[in-house]
Amino acid sequence: MSPDTAMTATAPAAQAAVRKDAPGAARGPRRRPGRIRRIGLPYLLLLPALILELLVHLVPMVIGIVMSFKELTQFYIRDWGTAPWAGLDNYKVSVDFDAPVGAALLHSFLVTVAFTVLSVGLCWIVGTAAAICLQDTFRGRGLLRALFLVPYALPVYAAVITWVFMFQHDNGLVNHVLHDQLGLTDKPSFWLIGDNSFLALLTVSVWKGWPFAFLIVMAGLQNIPRELYEAAALDGAGMLQQIRRITLPSLRAVNQVLVLVLFLWTFNDFNTPYVLFGRTAPEAADLISVHIYQASFVTWNFGTGSAMSVLLLLFLLAVTGVYLALTSRQRSQRKVKHG
Repeated sequence: MSPDTAMTATAPAAQAAVRKDAPGAARGPRRRPGRIRRIGLPYLLLLPALILELLVHLVPMVIGIVMSFKELTQFYIRDWGTAPWAGLDNYKVSVDFDAPVGAALLHSFLVTVAFTVLSVGLCWIVGTAAAICLQDTFRGRGLLRALFLVPYALPVYAAVITWVFMFQHDNGLVNHVLHDQLGLTDKPSFWLIGDNSFLALLTVSVWKGWPFAFLIVMAGLQNIPRELYEAAALDGAGMLQQIRRITLPSLRAVNQVLVLVLFLWTFNDFNTPYVLFGRTAPEAADLISVHIYQASFVTWNFGTGSAMSVLLLLFLLAVTGVYLALTSRQRSQRKVKHG
């Protein structure tokens, strides 16, 4: 056998031996445990938060659903597990709009819908207008931004209690300004009872909610190139045309998320009406969150209150699902149109 032939025959064996003895060959089997460890580490770090979420939210929600199928009243509150099974009776009572309980729940639902639509709309309008006004750089802009965020930064209870004193009939600041200073009313108004309670609740909700819309919209405006406004100005577009043609279309994705978050927060708001009116809200401001609280902890009918809570959960899930489906379809249609 010639030397060239021998070298050719031994080359594959030598290469195999080199691959076998190479450092990479020893590291090959060890890569998989390291990769698994690296991939599983984020989930391991999230495990405490997931367990806490399970204990804080999911477990009470499941217990509330179970309670909605029981005839749970004050007689079984010490051992609610022994309460008799009611089936769908609590739900039937809640949706029977011809009966007093169902009629009161329907009224509370309609009040909450009107309150949510007005509050979310005003929060978005005021927050967007303020963000657009503070988009350009000028002296004192940072101070105004900080002042605009004060209602959002204040604790809810401290802010609402302050409004309670301002809405007082005899010595409140609102009546002092409207009646004594400006003379807009014939006599001091009662803001925390009667029909005016809805306006008082709406005012407080918008006052403490619009800074969040301002913050989100202001962050979204940072992603709009200034060149678009400069080109539009050169073409003769005014401020309103720039807002309608550039600002609002560019903020469409931000506004979709913002409106959904504001809707869920406002519809479920319990702290504001509870601190403003107490345990029993006026009929004009009877939001569904306070109504469910009264049905559960005032009348001691926890079964019916739990059924109302489940119905509220289903309604919010349905609205959220429809809203996300519609916004997703609109995005798909725009992509196809511009694609």
